[in-house]
Amino acid sequence: MPIDKETARRVAHLARIEVADADLAALAAELSGILGFMEQLAEADIDGVEPMTSVTPQGPHHRPDVVTDGDMADRILSGAPDAREGFFAVPKVVE
Repeated sequence: MPIDKETARRVAHLARIEVADADLAALAAELSGILGFMEQLAEADIDGVEPMTSVTPQGPHHRPDVVTDGDMADRILSGAPDAREGFFAVPKVVE
């Protein structure tokens, strides 16, 4: 399905891209190439192929859902520049 200059002009207008008249022929050729590649992809037999999220096999990474002892407020607040009464203290931003 070849794309002509007028179609390329309309696509550029819809995409809000300014294309000079001299460049419309090249844009039309590129768009025709993209559509040709998409037609090739549509011809591929994909029956029985599962969808992929990555080209490398990856399984779900789950951490064990276990209850921890918690009670680490002192350890957590030890790295804070300013901690008061068991909370992080930050400077006032809004008057």
